[in-house]
Amino acid sequence: QVQLSESGGGLVQAGGSLRLSCAVVGRTIREVAVGWFRQAPGKEREIVASISWRGGLQHYADSVKGRFSVSKNTAENLVYLQMNNLKPDDTAVYYCGTVIFPTTTAGAWGQGTQVTVSS
Repeated sequence: QVQLSESGGGLVQAGGSLRLSCAVVGRTIREVAVGWFRQAPGKEREIVASISWRGGLQHYADSVKGRFSVSKNTAENLVYLQMNNLKPDDTAVYYCGTVIFPTTTAGAWGQGTQVTVSS
C-alpha cells in the first residue's frame, strides 16, 4: 500500500516560483516511479514530470521543460517539484502519484494541491 500527500501550493504572480512536496508512505515506492500531474478546470489531467525512485531518471512534458525540475530525497521519502517562471496557464490542481516510468499511472494518488498563477 502506497499513500501520497502533496503540499506547497498557493497563489503566485506570473514569473514567480513555487516548490511542491510529495510525502510518500509505503514500501512499494522503491519499485515504482513518482510523477507530478496537473488538472486545470475543464481540461484533462496531464503528466508534467516524473522521476524513477531507484535511478533518479527524469521525464518532463514539453510544456514545462526548462522551467520545472523534479527531484527526490530518498531517505525522507519525499519528492519535489520546483516550478520556476510560472505562467497563468500553469494554474491547476497538482497531484503526485505512482507511475510506471515515465508516464503511465500506477494507480495511487494524493489529494492534490492548488497552484494559482496570477497574470
